[in-house]
Amino acid sequence: MIRFSNDEVPNRTAEKTMPTKEQGKHQAKLAKQTHEKRRGVLVGQLLQALGQPGTLYRVEVRHLWEDHYRANVFVGADAASTRVAHSFFLEVDEDGNIIASAPEITRQY
Repeated sequence: MIRFSNDEVPNRTAEKTMPTKEQGKHQAKLAKQTHEKRRGVLVGQLLQALGQPGTLYRVEVRHLWEDHYRANVFVGADAASTRVAHSFFLEVDEDGNIIASAPEITRQY
């Protein structure tokens, strides 16, 4: 027979449990909201550093992994004539501030 002192008794309530589907969905929703907020911040920072092209059509920011994003700056008069004028890989901090880019973002406009 095994005897435990009070300090050695296994604590079954401390066992780790797997997240439920509902918790997983909630976490995914929070992550999506965080990335959506970051996208807006990143577009603003990018255009402030780059300048705004006269024929700016849109800026597309896509989340790649962790704190890494891809940003494409499209220019053109309409959807049929757009082209990617600038493309950057971005690394951001937890607040969404750009801490590194490849290539470096330089003022163009």
